[in-house]
Amino acid sequence: MLNTEADPRVYFAAERTLLAWIRTGVTIMAFGFVVARFGLLLRVLRATEGQPVEAAGPSHFLGAALVVVGIVAISAGSKRYREFCRRLAPSYLPSSHAEVLPLMLGWSLVALGVALVVILLT
Repeated sequence: MLNTEADPRVYFAAERTLLAWIRTGVTIMAFGFVVARFGLLLRVLRATEGQPVEAAGPSHFLGAALVVVGIVAISAGSKRYREFCRRLAPSYLPSSHAEVLPLMLGWSLVALGVALVVILLT
């Protein structure tokens, strides 16, 4: 049953803030992936020209570092959202389990980011 007594804008503002953190983190992670793969493209181009190819350039590590920064951003946003929802009076939440789905999204993206770092570094 939905609660219509309290102002729902308080909860939805917190949810929008979490989604902004997630959007920022995913963007940084995607940029890190592009940086890492650009280094791979440069290695392939050098190999086709007959130039010596190094094992791994700095772009792999820089890309992985950017992915880690994205993971930290999503983690921080999810943690702050959870803490805010815990302090919020139950009357302000649209339902008793309103915070579950946004947190599942955030922590799932953190797990995918960790997997991406492992893939980039291997």
